[in-house]
Amino acid sequence: MSGILEGVNSRIQSRPDSPPSNRAVRSTVWLLIAVLLVAANLRGGITSLGALLDSLDGLSAGTRAFLTSLPVLCFAVVGATGMTLARRLGVHRGIGVALGLLVAGLLVRVIGDPWLLLAGTFVACAGIALANVLLPAVVKEGFPNRVGAVTGAYSAVMSLGAAIAAGVTVPIAHAAGSWRIGLGVWALLAALALLAWLPHLRDRGLRRDGAVRVPLWREPVAWAVTVVFGTQSLFAYVVMSWLPSIYADAGFGHATAGLLLAVSILVGVPVFFLAPTLAIRAASQGHLIAVLTALLAIGFAGLWLAPVAGAWVWAVLIGIGGAVFPVALTLFSIRTATTAGTTALSSMAQSIGYLLAAAGPFLVGLLREATGSWSVPIALLLGLALVQIFAGYVAGRPVVIGARAED
Repeated sequence: MSGILEGVNSRIQSRPDSPPSNRAVRSTVWLLIAVLLVAANLRGGITSLGALLDSLDGLSAGTRAFLTSLPVLCFAVVGATGMTLARRLGVHRGIGVALGLLVAGLLVRVIGDPWLLLAGTFVACAGIALANVLLPAVVKEGFPNRVGAVTGAYSAVMSLGAAIAAGVTVPIAHAAGSWRIGLGVWALLAALALLAWLPHLRDRGLRRDGAVRVPLWREPVAWAVTVVFGTQSLFAYVVMSWLPSIYADAGFGHATAGLLLAVSILVGVPVFFLAPTLAIRAASQGHLIAVLTALLAIGFAGLWLAPVAGAWVWAVLIGIGGAVFPVALTLFSIRTATTAGTTALSSMAQSIGYLLAAAGPFLVGLLREATGSWSVPIALLLGLALVQIFAGYVAGRPVVIGARAED
């Protein structure tokens, strides 16, 4: 955290027309706090619903299945609109809109019938999707000298928020005697983030007249970043969806299987914090992505070959390997020359990447059902790990998209 706060002074001193002042320092510190509060809300609304899904009455099996796939599909579809929103309103106001949608959705989904649960979840996930896309641009613009540290911090907070929401939602619901309170309480955290963001709505950030048209579709590096983001997202959603089932099929009780998933998530928090800083300092990020992906692959191979003997080790390795996620977020900033470019690359990678990720849990489940074992699904995941390593070396090349357009 001290490294991030050093970046506050770096940010202020980098602007010759704005000499350092206590007011400017306070403004940047409050921006950092607001960014972290936004990040704390980017997964909790999803994991809290997953924790209570089996306890909700009146939902058909089809509705439950749709609710599990709705977030990632929403990330893909709504995330594609992030660049348009940024051009019209600016990234800061865009995040204000995203938080407003999140608060509204979290409230709507607990006030009525199952169709309101679906509608509210969609609205909440739409808000999360927009914030997913726009937050890397805010970090690039607000903390240009500490992109890695701030990205690591908000990635770690995001992961921690997901784990906490998954762990405490059921106890809150049981204590209150209502699943609606268990889910609705997370609207308070979203409202707090919105309040913290209100002072930043005056800062448009990316403007329509300042946007640089970056031809991402013709950039191999942009496609490589998209593949890396898509494969790591696929791995993440497969782990969240199927890791407890893999352990349960190996003979573990459901409580222990759930604990192993929690360990996998929590062990990644400090690594999520450190990985972006390592990525920023490296001349090329390919080796870092390869090492993290290799650890993930070893974890999956261990689940295949010795799921009981090395259960805790595999959970830890998979959690560490998931740190490709904050590295991918960092690539949005360091592979682009401007805030507009960062927003465009973030929108492209997340919309296409999450669409790829949406197929992952479904395909893994289908293969498990068809073959009666986890061998074929895990073999598929190991093959995708090789794809991620290859794409990581392309995405990690020290190329800045849009740099020539700025010359």
